[in-house]
Amino acid sequence: MQKVIIVDDEAPACSLIREYLSDYPELVVLEECNNGVDAVNAINNFKPNIVFLDIQMPGLNGFEVLTHLEDLPHIIFSTAYDQYALQAFEVHALDYLLKPYTKERFAQAIKRTKNTSTDYLSHLQNLAESLNTANSYPENILVSSKNKLIAVQVADIIRIEAEGDYSKLVTATGNFLSNYGISQMEKKLNSQLFIRVHRSAIININCVKEVFKHPASYDIVMNNKDVVRVSRSYLDNIKKLTF
Repeated sequence: MQKVIIVDDEAPACSLIREYLSDYPELVVLEECNNGVDAVNAINNFKPNIVFLDIQMPGLNGFEVLTHLEDLPHIIFSTAYDQYALQAFEVHALDYLLKPYTKERFAQAIKRTKNTSTDYLSHLQNLAESLNTANSYPENILVSSKNKLIAVQVADIIRIEAEGDYSKLVTATGNFLSNYGISQMEKKLNSQLFIRVHRSAIININCVKEVFKHPASYDIVMNNKDVVRVSRSYLDNIKKLTF
């Protein structure tokens, strides 16, 4: 038996995949998800062998879903948009089904899941590294909120504050806790927009309202009125932005 998860925000698309899968009793559908956030949770919980994955979805898109997976299953993209085909194969997707597709085309994708050659397995093991390259700066990230994970748009993060081994993300709508430490956050976010200004602080320069200069430091006022002190060690990061 091979475990399958279907991820698509359109019910008819999920139904069609289920219909086509009925010809393959060894493939068992464990879950259907209609958004990227639920998809990440389901895939990490159930550890499927195969995932049929849409690209344009609420919460996280298909490529962003992949960056949050603990283990990487066979990925078969199923989408109505042909412009993502190159990116799909850059992350070594097993196949790219362009809607609407026939049962015969679906069968070709299933056949590829049976490929266990050394070359393919090596290809799959490199998927995580390829994802890091193809999606260096994510537009959305998953963060903890009580007993669940929710998607936060990176552009909405005003500042980041160290919370022990974790990081607090401050947005206009609330604060969220990331499992990554602040140094890890610094590496994962676009360094042209997110600037380290203190051992325990990163700011989004698009959210800076004004800066007050002192003899040996700066005070940065964010657009939510938070004030962030720039420590001596990080003064050059601010000076580089001064023209």
